[in-house]
Amino acid sequence: MNRFIFFIISFFLLFNSSAQSIRDLEEATIKVAEKVGKAVVSISTVVRKKMGRWEFEPPFEDEFFRRFFEEFFGEFPRERKEIGLGSGVIIDKDGYILTNEHVIQGAEEIKVRLPDGREFKAEVKGVDKRSDLAVIKINAHNLPVAELGDSDNLKIGQWVVAIGNPFGFAIESPQPTVTVGVISALHRYLPRIGKRERFYDDLIQTDAAINPGNSGGPLVDLNGKVIGINVAIITTSGGYEGIGFAIPINRAKRILGKLIRGEKILYGWLGITIQDLNEDLR
Repeated sequence: MNRFIFFIISFFLLFNSSAQSIRDLEEATIKVAEKVGKAVVSISTVVRKKMGRWEFEPPFEDEFFRRFFEEFFGEFPRERKEIGLGSGVIIDKDGYILTNEHVIQGAEEIKVRLPDGREFKAEVKGVDKRSDLAVIKINAHNLPVAELGDSDNLKIGQWVVAIGNPFGFAIESPQPTVTVGVISALHRYLPRIGKRERFYDDLIQTDAAINPGNSGGPLVDLNGKVIGINVAIITTSGGYEGIGFAIPINRAKRILGKLIRGEKILYGWLGITIQDLNEDLR
């Protein structure tokens, strides 16, 4: 009987402890969303791109049809405008915003929407294509600012929160989207594709949901400090599949001053070429 009572008491103590842990996690997540969400913005861009020949040629690429269509409808356009969407995080109360370079690459117009619904045109202050980071600025003051943390002491399994504007939801509603997950791995490397100038190495991997439009938004720890900038996903469907990546915030902190001042980021270059030895070189 005493053993049975002991078992029941132990079970309820364990259950209450687990329930309390869940409530603590929930409360921490809510506080992070309220604290950092105020400093997360939606970014929309307009990029003018030249159209390939197949995109504007009249039917059958025939000279007769070309003249016929242009006589009635005007000359076919040789370029088009594309709308891009992304996120950013306010790092200074006077309107400086950290985002990804690929979010604003080639943009002729950049608009930023704050969580309170206000919208501003933004100017590019500095970019670093290699690290895929950029700083843009809006003409606003006394803005809420996200606190930058330390990405050198992260642990696999640590709870994190991703905040951003997937699929441009903030265009309709100014409130950013919040997702929760853990750090799945550290020091991840994404291989370069073709002549891509960006180097994605030493990344934070997370299973917090990241989708198109999240790029440039913050990855935050449960203390409400930014530990990374969301940058990429691996997917076979075009959407979230549980594998997302963020640039460690310490990498951004090392170059933030130069980006704000519009200075070029210089990297060392060893200048060595490697090749296999052949008979002539032996």
